[in-house]
Amino acid sequence: MPKSLGQEILFTILMVFVMVYAMICYNIAISMGGMKNSVFLLAFYELPIMAPIAFVLDFFIVGPIAKKITFKKFNPTKDNPFFIVLLISVCSIWLMCPLMSFVATILFKGGIQKEMLSIWLQTTAMNYPMATFWQLLFAGPFVRLIFNLIFSRLGTKSLNP
Repeated sequence: MPKSLGQEILFTILMVFVMVYAMICYNIAISMGGMKNSVFLLAFYELPIMAPIAFVLDFFIVGPIAKKITFKKFNPTKDNPFFIVLLISVCSIWLMCPLMSFVATILFKGGIQKEMLSIWLQTTAMNYPMATFWQLLFAGPFVRLIFNLIFSRLGTKSLNP
């Protein structure tokens, strides 16, 4: 786990970039009818809009709630760190996916309109499997690896699993 405010900010920035970029690519590919090379470039146009929103939501709202839920269930000094990381990740997905899907619905899928609720619900339902897969099997392990490499070179161990 990050040990300081600076580490928490860095970890959140790394996670936001990896998660948001992938989810933008996924949603653009869906809207284009399939994956194309151009998706990777097109995603960079939405990233400066979606990443700051995701950072604010995760750092100030979702992260604290996910940790509060996790630390009600697990004791960080006694319980396996793997399960702590896993529950924080699952809680983050559970909360971030509908929030970010709502933002994307407003900004990129027609905004406030008669069908907004159904578009948001569909977007959320389509995003949950990808967000879960990507977070648990790639983004989470990858960002923790990069984070640990950064801080192991500085002589501090910061994240478990």
